[in-house]
Amino acid sequence: MSAHDLSMLEAGDALPTLTAGPITPLTLALFAGGSGDHNPIHVDKAFAASAGFPDVFAHGMLSMAYLGRALTDWAGPTAVRQFGVRFAAITPLGASVACTGRVEAIVESDGERLAKLMLQAAVVDGPVTLVGEALVRIG
Repeated sequence: MSAHDLSMLEAGDALPTLTAGPITPLTLALFAGGSGDHNPIHVDKAFAASAGFPDVFAHGMLSMAYLGRALTDWAGPTAVRQFGVRFAAITPLGASVACTGRVEAIVESDGERLAKLMLQAAVVDGPVTLVGEALVRIG
């Protein structure tokens, strides 16, 4: 479903899945540079090992960025009214991330018709790493 026909949404409808990755050391270095998050746990294997992890892992906000891209690819950037997540697990190096969502309800607020969405990002064939919600204008 594209941003052009969101007015026909109903509770239970699914968003298209966006799959990103695999997460590489270059992905992490570029995200660190772009975001300003240079925590060594994401880019320095020795540091990650000293903290008890087998390797570096993705920034939680990188998965949130992928989930945000799935949302804006589907609804358009000007339709998003709220977007928030809770971090549930790490995304390991080499993983691909699948971003999914579904319409929980159609609501009215401030004169706008909105879709309340439940969202998640998960490692492909692995754990859910983010759970979230969004409100998107649909008409």
